[in-house]
Amino acid sequence: MVISWHIQKKRGYRRPMLTYAIELEAHEKALCLPAMRIPSTIAEPLDSWQEHCWPGQYERADPPQLGSMYTIDIPSHEGRHWQQSLRLPWRADNGYPEVEETFSKVREVFEQELMRAYDSLPMDETKNIKSTQAFQHHCAPGVIAERFLQFARNMQMPSAR
Repeated sequence: MVISWHIQKKRGYRRPMLTYAIELEAHEKALCLPAMRIPSTIAEPLDSWQEHCWPGQYERADPPQLGSMYTIDIPSHEGRHWQQSLRLPWRADNGYPEVEETFSKVREVFEQELMRAYDSLPMDETKNIKSTQAFQHHCAPGVIAERFLQFARNMQMPSAR
């Protein structure tokens, strides 16, 4: 799994955007894991559709007002490479340590699931069962008689004239 992310903020009271991508490697896709949603520690700002936050509003209020926490989606084994974007709360110091913490947790949870899937061992088994000796003894006289009669029919001599 490769997780890559980028945080970009324009000057001023604009909220930063976190763009991330999670790409599964071929050997991970081969294990057929489902899509997963992992809770994060990244707070979603109230009215996250709004690209700015003015002084005294939402995360800049006293006390700060934040929405719920984002969830991080991991694509299934059939998933294609895609990017997600999340709007982050405005911060004076531009510090977002929870982003790396979240992606470390995502990797940890996903690796645990990969290990469980990997431990489900492959198999390739072919077997057969023959009829029992008791059945063969029971049927042998009739089978032999039928074969003799068939042989006799095939060996019929031409009639004398």
